[in-house]
Amino acid sequence: MSKASLESIAPFFIVKQVQGSVRWYQEVLGFDLVFATPEGAPFFAIVARDGVRIHLKEICDEVLPLPNPSRHEQARWDAYIHVEDPEALAHEFEGRGATFRTPLRDWDDGLLGFEMEDRDGYVLFFGRPMR
Repeated sequence: MSKASLESIAPFFIVKQVQGSVRWYQEVLGFDLVFATPEGAPFFAIVARDGVRIHLKEICDEVLPLPNPSRHEQARWDAYIHVEDPEALAHEFEGRGATFRTPLRDWDDGLLGFEMEDRDGYVLFFGRPMR
C-alpha cells in the first residue's frame, strides 16, 4: 500500500481583529494576503510567504486569542518556521522595523534562530537546527 505525501501545515490562529493581523503579517514579516472572506469585512484570512501559510480567524469578542506561552511558560512557540538562513531573515525583519521577542541566538536545544510575537501574542520561531 502506498502512502500519500504530506505537503504543508498551516497554524490556525484565533485573532482579535483579522484586518489588523493581516496588516502586521504583511508589513512586518512580508507575507501576502492570499484569501479573505467575506469581501469588505473579512473574519477569516490566509497569509502566505513562500511555502508558509497562516490562517487567521476572528470569532467574536468573547473568544480571544490563546497563544501557547499564555497557557504554560514552557510552551514557548505557537509555530516553528524552518528557515535555512535565520541571520538574513532577522536582518530583513530589522529593516522592516520589527521588534523581536528574542533576538537571533543559539538556543540550548540545538537551534539557531529568533522569536517574533505577533499582535495577538502568538510566538513564531524562525530558525533551523545547528550544523
